[in-house]
Amino acid sequence: MTTGDVKDPGLAPAGERRIAWAWADMPVLRSIRERWASEKPLAGFRVAACLHVTAETANLVLTLKEGGAEVALCASNPLSTQDDVAAALAVTYGVPTFAVRGEDAATYYRHIAAVLDTRPDFTMDDGADLVSTLHQERPELIAGPEALASPPGGGVRAGTEETTTGVIRLRAMAADRALRYPVVAVNDARTKHWFDNRYGTGQSTLDGLLRATNRLLAGSVFVVVGYGWVGRGIAARAAGMGARVCVVEADPLRALEAAMDGFLATDMDEAAGLGDFFVTATGNRHVIDRAHFERMKDGAVLANAGHFNVEINIPALAGLAVSTREARPGVVEYVLPGGRRLYLVAEGRLVNLAAAEGHPAAVMDMSFANQALVLEWLAREGAGLSRGVHPVPEAIDRRVAALKLESLGMKVQELTPEQRAYLSGWKSGTE
Repeated sequence: MTTGDVKDPGLAPAGERRIAWAWADMPVLRSIRERWASEKPLAGFRVAACLHVTAETANLVLTLKEGGAEVALCASNPLSTQDDVAAALAVTYGVPTFAVRGEDAATYYRHIAAVLDTRPDFTMDDGADLVSTLHQERPELIAGPEALASPPGGGVRAGTEETTTGVIRLRAMAADRALRYPVVAVNDARTKHWFDNRYGTGQSTLDGLLRATNRLLAGSVFVVVGYGWVGRGIAARAAGMGARVCVVEADPLRALEAAMDGFLATDMDEAAGLGDFFVTATGNRHVIDRAHFERMKDGAVLANAGHFNVEINIPALAGLAVSTREARPGVVEYVLPGGRRLYLVAEGRLVNLAAAEGHPAAVMDMSFANQALVLEWLAREGAGLSRGVHPVPEAIDRRVAALKLESLGMKVQELTPEQRAYLSGWKSGTE
């Protein structure tokens, strides 16, 4: 019997192997699970999780379960689900899992509704679709922060958010006074975005792009739209493979940083006529638009590394095209008037998950350790939090970094009492 809605329960053994492979590279989360086996800090709590259903996520879910939580999981993107992992979670581990790769919009939101039907105490979101749906369609399930001082049950009291796009949406909700409970921005932990966004997305985006196209990067012009932590990582990896990188950025400080990093910083109008590859990483809408398609070279490849498939104006591209076809699995060719061809990868969805396997487990280890420890903190010490978006406690961020260094066999320099006193003083530095 399965618990949830998965594609094929018979895929479970393959999913088990995939989960075990990732687990071997997640020592920080493993140390948390070992401690939780006896402490059970989440006993009695229900968690509704809307995350990419991958092997790494499975290990987070199993850690939460070890800590005593009841977890229900749905997908945060229709093309990121690993069906064998979903089957293993449902069949082998008994976790209610609602996720099918390639699900349509109606199924996607039906799965979110199914997770909310479990009447959770905490939400764990990636992109804020779960939180948004909860507030718009199921507000009766929200208990608010007052419940943080109460035993489990009674409604949603707090949550976490995994990604940049979700944090942006949640801050907009908070600004409109629409967010009715506290959400911790796990994405903003330094042990998350400094590493997951930069190294994880940087590597996995190129992995997806190359799997999908088998094109050579060396010598090409590679346009990165957006120079946040994700854009930085993509640009560095592309340059490392011999591409000539061009960065499009609306923030002059970030554009200047890109220039100092050795890249051409320009606007999209100029970049459109230069690029062989275009990857968006802004979290914004239509950053590649109709006027840009009209300037692009024959054969240009377009992909998106942002959470939602709105960064490339796909309806405008389809409206320009005189014909379309699937050129390769996951790559659609758009033929424009005059015969120019543009290639869209993975329907403009998250290319690293839709065309590859997402971040390596070693980097997700830190991100999901933050998720686990923040949930423990909310359960034990969250009383007093107000509605709105909150940072990850500094102690958790530093703890994750220390655990990761320890797992790598490395260590930090300890300051002497004299050095600590000197740094906290204000008198003459020569004494």
